[in-house]
Amino acid sequence: MDPITTSTLCIGGIGLASAAALAVAEKYLSVPQDPRIGKVTEMLPGANCGGCGYAGCADYARAIVADNAECNLCAPGGPACAQAIAAFLGRAAAAMERRVAIVLCCGDDTEALRRAAYNGIADCAAAQATAGGDKGCAYGCLGYGSCARVCPVNAIRIANGIAKVDKALCIACGKCVAACPRKLIKLVPAAAEIHVLCSSKDKGPAVKKVCGTGCIGCRICTKLADGAITMDGFLAVVDYAKPLTNEETVAKCPGHCIRKDAPPPTPNS
Repeated sequence: MDPITTSTLCIGGIGLASAAALAVAEKYLSVPQDPRIGKVTEMLPGANCGGCGYAGCADYARAIVADNAECNLCAPGGPACAQAIAAFLGRAAAAMERRVAIVLCCGDDTEALRRAAYNGIADCAAAQATAGGDKGCAYGCLGYGSCARVCPVNAIRIANGIAKVDKALCIACGKCVAACPRKLIKLVPAAAEIHVLCSSKDKGPAVKKVCGTGCIGCRICTKLADGAITMDGFLAVVDYAKPLTNEETVAKCPGHCIRKDAPPPTPNS
């Protein structure tokens, strides 16, 4: 018998034996899976975003059924999904509040200075690693789209040099939060409408030198917000656990960095 035929038969024999061994292992050594895991997986939205803290929807479903993980960790599915899973498993449905991502910066290229011309990779982490980034404000959005590229639902766009989040599309997976090298993105309650869109902790005069719309630490907002805005050094910060509805905080902000979300579009508009 020639060597080629011998080699072919040997390899084929090894493959056949391996297949037989796998078939035997599948029959006698496999661990039966709880059929509820498959059902819960089908009830999840299938985004596989990882926002729940698990590798994907199947892994999260397995944790819900086998490890009694909370049913309300899926942001894309929302309260309806959590309630459906809880009802299927005979559990009480925990309360769930929809959250969305927000970029805590409003210093676009019209308002904020660029101290250098960056010609490297269009990536925020790369720009940040190059002498701390090209933006005059060391805390501001660099605008090179790292957050937009990791968003699984295209809810982020770059407009005039800064990132903008579409609240209607955002699923609060948190990938943009992890991707931002300056930690400007935060998950907040979707119902919140008033935000301090600044992250600079510099004093007012330093802020004004590099941005026309930054927090100058005047504290006017804290007097109007009934405890919903506090100071972190020279930076006003919203406490989203408290209601903030006083629109005077927006009107009287001298730095013009306290903004109210535009109302959602009316259907068929």
